[in-house]
This record gives sequence, structure tokens and C-alpha cells, in this order.
Amino acid sequence: MGQTAHHYLIFETAAGFCGIAWSARGITRFQLPTRSPEATERLLLRRVPGAEPHPAPPAVAEAVAEVRRYFEGQEADFSGFELDLEEQDAFFREIYAAARKIPWGHTTTYGTLAKELGAGPETARDVGQAMAKNPVALIIPCHRVLAAGGKVGGFSAPGGASTKLRMLELEGVHVGPPAPAQQSLGF
Repeated sequence: MGQTAHHYLIFETAAGFCGIAWSARGITRFQLPTRSPEATERLLLRRVPGAEPHPAPPAVAEAVAEVRRYFEGQEADFSGFELDLEEQDAFFREIYAAARKIPWGHTTTYGTLAKELGAGPETARDVGQAMAKNPVALIIPCHRVLAAGGKVGGFSAPGGASTKLRMLELEGVHVGPPAPAQQSLGF
């Protein structure tokens, strides 16, 4: 990660152990929950080699508290946290900025997000690639971006699409085929 000094913290949530890394400019990486602190640390350090463990500064501690609320099923808003995405592609940063506006309990599609950026439907694939490479999953809510037709689509976090579905369920979002209509009682 270049010359930028990074620190990180591994912490427990109701869903497992998460990890967060930051630089002087903001949060650089987030690791979704795994079952052990060692697994979380290994996954996080694979993306932020050379980072040093460190107590969280106030802004990062607030993000950690918000993550814990999220995995307890409480409404959480990550849109105000300062991120350091300087090492990301400029177009991906635009996509991430748009995705950060998707509120709790709502979803959009790759194509709709592309259209909001003023791009054509062919850019939906780029949106999908940006979501797959999201360095701060959850903080940039890539789990709220679905494939065409409201299908789940991929998810590169541990657990794949089932993790995405569980995260959406925490927010009260049901993804899947509609429930069958109730049979009429003769009315």
C-alpha cells in the first residue's frame, strides 16, 4: 500500500470478528466477519501488508460502534465516515460515492447505479467489478447492489451470496422470488 502508514483493529461483533484498517486520511479497509480473530486478521493483512495493530482513534472507534450496531440488527449509517480510497481507480471512487448513498433497508441494481452515474447499461459490468473490489464492504454498502431483476448477484466476501443475503435480511430486505398469492376466499 505504498508509503502510507496503516493501523488496524480486530474486534468482535454479534456476527463474528471484523477488522478495520486506516491511514491518517481515513478508513482504508474493512473485513466482514469471520469466526475467529486470527482468520479476520489474516484476511485483512493480506490486503494491508505491513499494517500495525493500534487502538482506534475516535473516528474509527465510532465506525466500530456503528458496525456493532449493524450486526445487532439496528439501523446503521456509514455515509459520514472519512474514507481513504486514493489507491482506487477514479471511476471506481465515483461508483463508491454513489453506492454510499443507498440507505439502510434499500437496494438498487448494478444497471441503475450505472445510469445514476450518467453511463449506459454496458457500464453495469464496471459497477459489478467495483463492488467486487470494494475495499470497505459494509461501509460502502455493496451488499445493497443487486443484479438485474433483483437477483442477488455475486459477493466476494467470506460466505459469498449467502452472506449478502444475511446482511440484507438484517436490514429487513427480502431478496428472492415473490411469495405465492393467497388463494381467494370467494370474494
